[in-house]
Amino acid sequence: MTQTMFTEPDERVALREAVHKLASSYGRDYIEAKARAGERTTELWQDMGRHGYLGVSLPEEHGGGGGGIADLAAVLEEAAAAGAPLLLMVVSPAICGTIIARYGTPEQKQRWVPGIADGSITMAFAITEPDAGSNSHKIITAATADGDGYVLNGRKTYISGVDEADHVLVVARMADEKTGNLKPALFIVPTDAPGFEYQPIEMSFTAPEKQFNLYIDGVRLTQDQLVGDPDQADAGLLQLFAGLNPERIMGAAFSNGMARYALEKAVAYAKERAVWKGNPIGTHQGIAHPLAKIKIELEQARLLQQKAAALYDAGDDTGAGEYANMAKYAAGEVACNATDVAVHTHGGNGLAQEYGLGQMLLAARLGRIAPVSREMILNFVAMHTLGLPKSY
Repeated sequence: MTQTMFTEPDERVALREAVHKLASSYGRDYIEAKARAGERTTELWQDMGRHGYLGVSLPEEHGGGGGGIADLAAVLEEAAAAGAPLLLMVVSPAICGTIIARYGTPEQKQRWVPGIADGSITMAFAITEPDAGSNSHKIITAATADGDGYVLNGRKTYISGVDEADHVLVVARMADEKTGNLKPALFIVPTDAPGFEYQPIEMSFTAPEKQFNLYIDGVRLTQDQLVGDPDQADAGLLQLFAGLNPERIMGAAFSNGMARYALEKAVAYAKERAVWKGNPIGTHQGIAHPLAKIKIELEQARLLQQKAAALYDAGDDTGAGEYANMAKYAAGEVACNATDVAVHTHGGNGLAQEYGLGQMLLAARLGRIAPVSREMILNFVAMHTLGLPKSY
């Protein structure tokens, strides 16, 4: 086959195949059983870590695979396409691992990155606040200098997997010693620190990964828990943006993988189910055309995901930001559309637990909301891509 810019490298193709095989050995039944029982997907997480899949994008000198975010996104997409997605891949290696690997001190890189890469350390990420929503400028969680360290106070909400993490990378604000102005700062906070509490948020759909409210009251932190060099200009802001582009790319991979799973199930059912004159229902355009439409939308979304990842890995943070937002938007849409069409293709069976699609209707909806709403993405594209006046 002729190699083109639209073909992935052989190594990534092989990576996809290996991950899909491993994740398929667990599959949707495993994920749903864990969710219903209120249990964690520890076995799958550890298995992925042992094979080096969790750390594929992290530096080799710190135990990673030395690849890019495109490789990690491929891992998550294949796991989701096999029915066994791992939401914490978006958080621990993609956000926290990337930020620490790029901006942490040498000691922080050595302390945290190898464990994040092999899955022995899981780190949650806390940015969202109850009164801030998508407006990160309204974050009020703040760190105050105190002796040789800091005191952290604030609230966070909808933070994934805190019960599975030993530490949380918390986005806060602190005063610049030179100007007195508040600036972003990221802190590594142990989940068992005095003054740090978390409570689960009851959700309408079941998933192994839980969501939490965080209460941070007078948590004392040492200097080495602040990521990077506090004297570096705009350090916290650079760190934050270094994590948000991978977050959106990985969110797109999660949704695209989910859409692939739903489409595959629907197509298989349409080929086998026969109720009119013995012909499979897939022979009817009323069934076939919606499935074909999903396939087209899915390939569009996957191309955006791959372009965003390629730009990020090439060091084009501005271009990556534009396309990461577009990719996340497109993937969130196709995941919702694909699961809806898959359920409709199955008829009443689409909501039966046996077929594993009903819960996905709600789970897919998350891709339109998090990590950033589609409306905010439209605002971004309108302003930064089209040059229209800011509307918010």
